[in-house]
Amino acid sequence: MQRPASEGHADCVTARPDSGPATDATVRVLARACVDAVHAVGGFAGGVYLRSGAEGALLLAVVTGLPVRLFRPWWRMHVNRPYPVAEAYRTGQSVHLPDAEAAMRRFPQLMAGLPFPFGSLYEPVMAGAQRFGVLFVLRPATPGAPVDAADRERLRTAADGLAEGLAALTAAGEPVLWTDDPVGVPPPDTAQGAREAVERLNLSVLSMDREGRIRYVNRAAADLLGLSAPELRGRVLWQAVPWLGQPAYEDHFRGVFMSGEPVRFPARLGRQPDAGWVEVDLYPGVDGVTVTIDAAEPPVYTHGSVVRPGAGLGLGSPADRASALYRPVALAIALTEAVTARQVSAVVTQELLPAFGGRQLAIYLLSERHLHLAWETGFPQGFLDRFDGVALDARLPGVETLTTGRPMFFESMEHLAAAYPGIPLDAHVGARAFLPLIASGRPVGSCILGFDAPRGFSPEERTVLTALAGLIAQALERAQRYDTEAALARGLQAALLPHRLPVHANVETVARYLPGTQGMEVGGDWYDVIETADGLMALVIGDVQGHGVAAAATMGQLRSAVRAFTLAGSTPDLVVAGTNRLLIDLDPGQFASCCYVLLDPVSGRARAARAGHPQPLLRHADGRAEVLDLPGGVVLGIDAGATYPVTELRLAPGSMLALYTDGLVEEAGRDIDVGVERLRAALAAARPSPLTEMADRLIGEAGGSADRPDDIALLLASRKDGRAAASS
Repeated sequence: MQRPASEGHADCVTARPDSGPATDATVRVLARACVDAVHAVGGFAGGVYLRSGAEGALLLAVVTGLPVRLFRPWWRMHVNRPYPVAEAYRTGQSVHLPDAEAAMRRFPQLMAGLPFPFGSLYEPVMAGAQRFGVLFVLRPATPGAPVDAADRERLRTAADGLAEGLAALTAAGEPVLWTDDPVGVPPPDTAQGAREAVERLNLSVLSMDREGRIRYVNRAAADLLGLSAPELRGRVLWQAVPWLGQPAYEDHFRGVFMSGEPVRFPARLGRQPDAGWVEVDLYPGVDGVTVTIDAAEPPVYTHGSVVRPGAGLGLGSPADRASALYRPVALAIALTEAVTARQVSAVVTQELLPAFGGRQLAIYLLSERHLHLAWETGFPQGFLDRFDGVALDARLPGVETLTTGRPMFFESMEHLAAAYPGIPLDAHVGARAFLPLIASGRPVGSCILGFDAPRGFSPEERTVLTALAGLIAQALERAQRYDTEAALARGLQAALLPHRLPVHANVETVARYLPGTQGMEVGGDWYDVIETADGLMALVIGDVQGHGVAAAATMGQLRSAVRAFTLAGSTPDLVVAGTNRLLIDLDPGQFASCCYVLLDPVSGRARAARAGHPQPLLRHADGRAEVLDLPGGVVLGIDAGATYPVTELRLAPGSMLALYTDGLVEEAGRDIDVGVERLRAALAAARPSPLTEMADRLIGEAGGSADRPDDIALLLASRKDGRAAASS
């Protein structure tokens, strides 16, 4: 492969951070390494990600061969994200992706955003224990051929050289953290030769470098654009020609810079409704892109579907194209919110099928080397039952797409029948796509998309569908982990919460707990009633941040700590302060709120301490209810030296104390004080006895909500009057 020339351009950059820790010396080292690496392995673009100083965040520092603005979504990368840059930095290992298929299998999120055929190589930049960032190169895809050892070694050598340079800068006191926008390193201006011939053409011709800057404009193009050649040269194309800078056209430009394949698309000559139409052709090369613009008739679009059979995504009007691109993005966003396999399948039905004009969907999940039907829609009733539980050695497209890891597209049912003679078909007319569901190299299942009519599958559609299958697989794998973790968390919480509350002659207690309806089913809300050796009673309620096994486990540790401090005879302030220090020691970064009341059941005197928890409510014997104003300290887990003031209270006979977690009073879009006031009014209006009915009434309204993100815990303690206590 011919290597693009790189000499003499690493010291010339198109932008320079005005502020931040990176110096000119750092930029020169990065630019030289970037250009040399691209040249060494026959790439068309490359760059360097550096640590930013913010925890876990990498920033794109230097890039060559790509227009920086078009790739803004990838300027920032967190080290825990499922992207090759993050994996190379996190593991310290090289990542080599020879083509789009390899990238889709391992990093579907990358290909969902950049669904173009290209290869890419990523090398961590390390010098001993110092880890600076990642050097990457983009180059033409080599389908079926792995990255050869020579190119691997060349890139490793380039990364080692960069690491040595950055280590030397660090030793000299030059910071190498990056805090600003990326710097662009321009390629050479190669707009030479054949200019006189091109000037004689009536066709509008421009040439731009790999940063998108115009290097050459013929006379016809200058006339069409209404600007002279000197006014256009050196400017970024879509800035100089605003009507080409619309978001609807950005994917075309990204595609030509990433794929190395020509791109053609219709565009409106200006933003006015009566503006004429032109045909824009983009021809990429290692050193730039040739652009031709020719007059064209207004395109004819089919309005029955966003996606024309066989035409690929978004080849309609800009509005149609935006709608077509929106659906896969909406699917990716919605999948992040789905937590069960059923929710994932419903999201795919709602978002994926409309995007591609599909009518049928089936999802099979792998379990013990058999595929089991998890979801279906649009197929004749009972048709798919015969395929439920098939083994991985069955010759079926839904099985072979998973075992081979390759998607399979059949443009008609005749093609499907010819490939699999004798296979039962649910229809004689239509098309089918079989997609492997593979998450980070692990098989999860397979997905079948059905279409009512024969249709082609463009390369863009195949790429996007395969990438989305990877996202679906990861969501399903996450859902399976959720089911396992939810069962474990439910069992753990059931074991840790009190199975019964103590019965006392002078004080009646009742508690209720409701899990949230969104996400993980259990959280860290807890309550407890503890009787001490000297006849006192501790009423405790708390709320650990988060949900799931970790929150439930932390809740159990805190409940045990509070119980131990109480039984040891500690005062309320020491109980809460000791629990705070224990949480910091056990799990730095975790925090919890708590309200602790130590009550004398005989006299009704109480001492209370509060750590960032909602204020308790007190209902008097005459029916009045008030929000207590207990001074408190910060939530547990923040400050090891925090103190928690104690407030003296008294529960008169017939009065009742209500402790609760914020899930009972919080509502999206409303101030928590509104919820507290609503609870206070409900408490005042409720009948004082029996206490179990009051608890059910108070929690019933919140419990009936189908969209409750947080757990709810409620603890009521009522001091009996003298006659009730005597009769009991």
